[in-house]
Amino acid sequence: MPSHQRFDKVLIANRGEVALRVVRACCEMGLKTVVVCSEADRDSAYVKSADQSICIGPSSASKSYLNQNAILLAARLSGAGAVHPGYGFLSENTSFSAAVEKAGLTFIGPDASAIATMGDKIAAKSAMMAAGVPCVPGPDTELPSEPEAIRAIAAEIGYPVIVKAAGGGGGRGMRVVSGEAELLEAVALTREEARKAFGTPALYMEKFLQHPRHIEIQVLCDTHGNAVWLGHRDCSMQRRHQKVVEEAPAPGISETLIGPVGEACVKACQQIGYRGVGTFEFLYEDGAFYFIEMNTRLQVEHPVTEETSGVDIVQQQLRVAQGEALSMAQVDVICAGHAIECRINAEDPMTFMPSAGVITALELPKGEGIRVDTHVEAGYKVSPYYDSLIAKLIVHGQDRADAMQRTRSALASFKLDGIATNLPLLRELFDDAAFAEGETDIHYLEKWLKTRGAA
Repeated sequence: MPSHQRFDKVLIANRGEVALRVVRACCEMGLKTVVVCSEADRDSAYVKSADQSICIGPSSASKSYLNQNAILLAARLSGAGAVHPGYGFLSENTSFSAAVEKAGLTFIGPDASAIATMGDKIAAKSAMMAAGVPCVPGPDTELPSEPEAIRAIAAEIGYPVIVKAAGGGGGRGMRVVSGEAELLEAVALTREEARKAFGTPALYMEKFLQHPRHIEIQVLCDTHGNAVWLGHRDCSMQRRHQKVVEEAPAPGISETLIGPVGEACVKACQQIGYRGVGTFEFLYEDGAFYFIEMNTRLQVEHPVTEETSGVDIVQQQLRVAQGEALSMAQVDVICAGHAIECRINAEDPMTFMPSAGVITALELPKGEGIRVDTHVEAGYKVSPYYDSLIAKLIVHGQDRADAMQRTRSALASFKLDGIATNLPLLRELFDDAAFAEGETDIHYLEKWLKTRGAA
C-alpha cells in the first residue's frame, strides 16, 4: 500500500507536549486523532483532548511508548490510517517505520530506507559529501580496529579529534581526544558504550572544532520531488549536548553565506528521495559550515522556524503524508523577525536533577508574540518516568533585541509552583551580556554554569 494514501484518523505514538501539538494540527485540518498513553499518563488532560485514547502499557516507556506491537495493535483497533511518531521514542526507528507501512498504514515521516541512511552517521556523511554538503574533516568510513590504522587517521585529521558512535544520538557515544596518548583508550571506551547504547560498536572520527556554533537548517520535502528549506536556527546554548535555548534566525550569519548550504541540503534530500520534514545540523566556525548529522523527524525547536517562516510545520508533515504537493516554492519562503524558544524542564536549576511531583499552580505568560506549547496544568503530576521537558516558551519579536526583551518579560511572569524547574536559570541566563550580544558557542553555557556553581 502506498505511503501517501489518504487518511482521516491519525494515531499519535508519543506523549506530552508533542502529542498535544500534533492533536491540534490534526484538528485544524479536520482529522480525527487517537492518542496512546501509558498508565502514568492515562488521566492527563492532554490525553482527553484527542478524539480517542488507548492505554498501551505500564508507566515504563519500554513497556508502552517503545512497544511497537502495542502501538500497531492500537492503530488497528482504533481504525487509524496513519501514525505520527512525534520526536524521541520511535520517531527515528527504521523497524517501526517499516512495520507501520507493512501494516498498511501511513508513517508520517520519511521511509525506513531514508531513516536508515541518515540515522547511520557514517552513511549520512557519505550521502552529504556526495550531494556537496560541507562536512567536518574526517573520513566517511567506519573506524578500523587496528591500533596503527586508528593512530594514522587521527594524525591525518590533526588533534584534537572526536570519536563518535555511528548509531549515536542525544549527546551520547562521543569522546574528545586531545592527543595520541589517550586515543586508543578513548576508542575502546566509546566502542563499548556504542555497543551497549545503540546495538552497534561502529565508530568514526572527525576533527574536533574548538569554538563552533550549532546551526540547523529545516527542510520540507513532498513525494513529488519538491523540497524547500525554511531558514536556519542557532541551537548553541547547550548543556552536555542537550539544547536549552534555540533561536531563529542564527544571529550574525548572512543569507548569502548560508544560502548555498540550504540549497545543498535540498539537493541532498532530492537525491535520497526524502519525504516530510527534517533538520540538517551543522557546526559553524570561522565562516565555514560542517555537517554533523540529520534528524529525520520533527524537532523540539520547530516552533521558532514556524514563527519566523509563517509555515505550520506539523500541518505540512500531515499534508505531505497525504500525498499533497508542497504549496510553496523556495521563492515563497520569506522569514521575518526573530524567534526564541526556552525549554522549561522539571529539574533543579542548580543540580539539574529531575523533579517529579504535582504542579500546584501555573500561570502562563501572555502577550503579543508569546506562545507556550505545553501539556501541563495546575494539578498535573510530573512523572519520573520520562524526559523532564514540560513546556516550551516561544517568543517572536521584530528583531533579536526585541525578542530577547520579550523573553525576559515572559520568563518573569511565568509562574509554576509545586516542583523545581529551570525557570530561575533561564531568567539569569537572559541577563547575561555575552548571550545578549550573541557572542556564544556550543561550549559557552557549560562555562557559564561553572561560574555560578552549577554542573
